[in-house]
Amino acid sequence: MRRNALLAVLITMLGILSERPLRAQGCIVARSTEMTAGPESQGGYLVPGEWDITIGYRHQFSFRHFVGPTEQVYRMQQGTEVMNKINLENLNVTYQATPRFSFSASVPLLLASRRSNNSPYTTATQGIGDSILTAQGWLWNPRENTRGNVAFSLGVMLPTGNDHVLNRVDSFNGKGPQDVVLDYSIQPGSGGYGIVFQWQAFKNLPNATQLYFNGTYIATPQNTNGVLRSATAASNPLTAYNSISDQYLLEAGVAHALKRVRGLTLTLGPRWEGVPAGDLIGDSLGFRRPGFAISLMPGMQYSHGKSLFTAGVGKAIYRDRTRSVPDKMTGGHGDAAFADYIWLASYSVRFGGRHEAYHAKPSGLSSGS
Repeated sequence: MRRNALLAVLITMLGILSERPLRAQGCIVARSTEMTAGPESQGGYLVPGEWDITIGYRHQFSFRHFVGPTEQVYRMQQGTEVMNKINLENLNVTYQATPRFSFSASVPLLLASRRSNNSPYTTATQGIGDSILTAQGWLWNPRENTRGNVAFSLGVMLPTGNDHVLNRVDSFNGKGPQDVVLDYSIQPGSGGYGIVFQWQAFKNLPNATQLYFNGTYIATPQNTNGVLRSATAASNPLTAYNSISDQYLLEAGVAHALKRVRGLTLTLGPRWEGVPAGDLIGDSLGFRRPGFAISLMPGMQYSHGKSLFTAGVGKAIYRDRTRSVPDKMTGGHGDAAFADYIWLASYSVRFGGRHEAYHAKPSGLSSGS
């Protein structure tokens, strides 16, 4: 009874997520390539000794400026909008140690550029981002719960990415080429450690349908990363240095397997991601662009044997650049550029492991294997 009650609460939250304003992308940090349903749409649970290797990809182009939920249309009219192009790849390796517990390592690779429409130069970067190590445990035994389950993960984010990338550019102001610090939205790393909280829940329904709810929150205890944004920024001690900010992502929705196309599953649901103004732990000073975006994301998953391909496109339906802590202290309200669309794709493959009965697809979605 307790298990069914908890699942009911999680499933009820799916409806709440589709109605509430959620969080972000663009000039706001966006470093996630996640787009997953429950294990049922991935061919069943991993079994002890089994490995899963996933390569994820994310693309977005941000150019629409917002202050709060209001778009600053004059920026495009005047040709002063800032344009961010983000290409993020992510390699994730998971090892299933026991029926309930697994361990994962994730390493991102960022390729990004940033340009103001009225600027004579473009800044660009590429490099390894901050790595994440996590341990996950299913709340209930997978052998006995093939129709629904909840998993929680706890991990750490390591500052393996460079947070102080420079570009040598010429502003054509008579001073010649000079080094500039890249905007923090396209820096590969944050410059700090993080505590990673994740959860995953799914519930199979009749007619090859499944509800899912996944989330990630990265809490960063440090305040700023010590990177001076520019010489002129030094005049304001509140925002002179880049803030090490928390990040979060929530996905929810419904997945339905097409019986006529073996292995093909369609998904649809809201996606909420962003950066809060205040961190869960520690101070929240320094320069940051807090905010959030809600996207409606249709997608698909196709599984064949032990391989799985996923793809989805998220259309932004609500964007809000909220006020940072320095904004509230000074009475200001900065802006941020957001994307209209998020493009996500991934490919994963399993190998190894001992065959067990619960590894096969229980009820609901087709595994295609």
